[in-house]
Amino acid sequence: MDVLESAPPPVKESVSSFHCDQCDKELVRKIARLLLPGLATACVDNTTGLFTGPASVAVVVRKEMVDYLTQRSQMYIAEAAVQGGDGINLVEELADHPIDIISVLVEEFASSKRNLFSRVSGWLLSESREEKIDDFVQEMETNVFWSMERRETIAEILLRNVDLNSTFHCSMKFDTNQQLADHRSHCSFRILNCTNDGCNSKFSAIHAEEHDLVCRFKVIPCEQMCSESIMRGEMDRHCITVCPMKLVNCPFYQVGCESAFPQCNLGKHCTEFLQSHLMYVLQVVHKQGASVEELNQRVQLLEKSQSLSELSEALDVRSLVLIIKEQEAKMKKLERDLCKVRDHQDLIKNVK
Repeated sequence: MDVLESAPPPVKESVSSFHCDQCDKELVRKIARLLLPGLATACVDNTTGLFTGPASVAVVVRKEMVDYLTQRSQMYIAEAAVQGGDGINLVEELADHPIDIISVLVEEFASSKRNLFSRVSGWLLSESREEKIDDFVQEMETNVFWSMERRETIAEILLRNVDLNSTFHCSMKFDTNQQLADHRSHCSFRILNCTNDGCNSKFSAIHAEEHDLVCRFKVIPCEQMCSESIMRGEMDRHCITVCPMKLVNCPFYQVGCESAFPQCNLGKHCTEFLQSHLMYVLQVVHKQGASVEELNQRVQLLEKSQSLSELSEALDVRSLVLIIKEQEAKMKKLERDLCKVRDHQDLIKNVK
């Protein structure tokens, strides 16, 4: 009789008991922000028309809400999958939007807590309802009834329940605690602190680059290409106030010069366009009473009688007008003195 060979003992599959529990910190925070308004809505609608306020039921309703959201989030994907037809496609679509899924669950819970009065009256559409909900949210925040830290703990559980494709949380499992520790140090969802001085932001590693692009405390080169580096949050103020590359209109704009240039080039512009500025100012001084030829002659006389550097240093209309009037007054006095000398010489000739 043939001896039957004994079958080899079954190989036990190793069970990975060390799970990475890290999630997208920003998404967890967004989910946590949904919970307090949801709780306030449920409490307000549950006590409308009664002699009790929303605070009287807040503790009980909060526990019911956590239990409801936890159970429903565990069942949500399964329910969608067994709907048949497009159910699986629905799962794939919703799995990418945990915020949408949890928002629906929060609304479902709040709706389930409405009492008879809130259902049959026009309460749900009234402005006073929204005001009362907002007031109760502020009251709970002031009293730290449900801290952000505790809400984030619940939010992490909900996120892992509905994130079917592990897009927003880490689902890695390991055989040893050391393997888990090694993984956590470079997990895409590990929490990082912003390294920019003054910024206290915390975020998941997957959002590090995104945060760096918007962090108000990051020091970056001036957007107007001056030599300074400025914190991003101070950039606008720098660019419109003290930046040497800030575009400014010519100080002689009001009399005709329409040039615009970086603020640091003001002196250079006033030197290069001195003759034009003199013409503009002389037209104002003489009220259009002189011809272009006469104005050109006056410009030439001013350039000869006055140091060009002194004229160029006049960086506004008022300063240049004062110099021109002062110089023209000197020239008029000189002309009068010359006339007196000529008249005296003519008188002597006539006597002889």
